[in-house]
Parts: sequence; C-alpha cells; structure tokens
Amino acid sequence: MIQVTVRLFATLRQIAGWKEKAIATTADATVNSLLEQLSNEYPGLNLTTRSLYAAVNQEYAERTRALADGDEVALFPPVSGGSAQKLFEITTAPLSLDDVAQRVTRPDCGAITTFAGIVRGETVTKEGERNTDFLDYEAYTGMAEQMLARIADEIRAQWPAVKEVSILHRVGRCEIGEASVVIAVATPHRGDGCFEACRYAIERLKAIVPIWKQENWADGQVWIEGPRQPELDLAAPPPMNARRE
Repeated sequence: MIQVTVRLFATLRQIAGWKEKAIATTADATVNSLLEQLSNEYPGLNLTTRSLYAAVNQEYAERTRALADGDEVALFPPVSGGSAQKLFEITTAPLSLDDVAQRVTRPDCGAITTFAGIVRGETVTKEGERNTDFLDYEAYTGMAEQMLARIADEIRAQWPAVKEVSILHRVGRCEIGEASVVIAVATPHRGDGCFEACRYAIERLKAIVPIWKQENWADGQVWIEGPRQPELDLAAPPPMNARRE
C-alpha cells in the first residue's frame, strides 16, 4: 500500500465536506483507480463521470498516470519569482492596472497593453438576469501561478517581440466594480503583438488556470464551472490568427 494526499477544490470540496485528506491506496494505483476508489467512498463526488482536472505534484496529469507514495493529487472542476513584485501572482490584495503595468515597464519597450476583468453586478443565468452581491474566488495557488507563467511562454512562442508579461489574479471576496484579474504585455512597438497577446492571455487563463468563482446572491450562491474539456484544453491552442473569433 501507498499513501497519497488528496486535495479538493471549489465544487468538489463543497460536496465532500473536506479540503485535504491522506488516502491509502494500492501500490499499483493510478489517477484513474484513485478516482474510482474515492467515488466508492464518497458517491456524491461522481469522480469517474464528471468533467474534472487532475494534477499530481502540481502538474496536470493523465488518468493513466501511476502514483507513488507521498504524491499530492489535486482534483478540481474546469475553470470559469522571489522579488517583491512577481510577474505572475495569486493574491488577496486589491489589483491595479498601474501596478501591473509598472511590473512590465522596461527601457526597450515603448508599448504596454493592459486588461482588467471587473466584477459585474449582474449575471445572466438560464432563468434570466440576477443581481450579484459579490464574487468569491478560489485558486490552487502554487499550480495557478505556474500556469500563468506557462501562458507567458506560449505568448512569447507566438509573438517573439513580446518582452514582458504580467498576470495577477485576486482570490477571496471581490466586490462589484473591483478588478478580479489584471494583465499587462510589453513590446518595443505597438505593432509587435501586444494587443493580440493581451487578449490571448485572458482567453487562455479561462481555459487552463485552476481558479474558480462563486456567484453570491441575496438568496444563495453557486460555483461557476465552464464548459471545458480537459483533454483538449491542456494542449496549447493554435495561433490567434488561425482560430475562429
């Protein structure tokens, strides 16, 4: 037998009623067999049938991945540096476009494009529009910051002139009108892909970064899960100009 640490996030954590637990499993266990075991022990999770991501030791993992003693296995639903100022950060602090722009400012760049995602006071549901009181964000922090850095690497592969990228995302309670995410991209000139790269960053963040939001209304709340397919999201998408808008 081996022992692994299982961490649950967002909807899964709420259903199970626990966030982290040591689980004993067989020596030849895989991610898939662990999902089956947990589904038997906690039927409400439906881990073998629902759409979810698995990560082993903070790296996305296929269900055939073999597990070893001491591994950390994170399960979560699809997603809606050492200096004082990191380029990729999950934070509880309020976000600022001036701050994220300053993080990418450098003497060889004459263009900086920024983006801010702002909490709206209205949400469109199947039943119509609802007034949102606030949003509550949760993240798998260590892995999320790694995925933000991965997005920057993908950007540089598509737009080699990009010199700096910074992406900051808030967690915890966000009030209406506050920024939940800010992005900045710096290039030598405005025609070097800074606009396209900034848009790519937010679209890619929505696909692969393990961050979730909970809509809170006067009469309840719900975790928002996107209509993503993990096996498709994990591969880097084609260049923006090759994708249908």
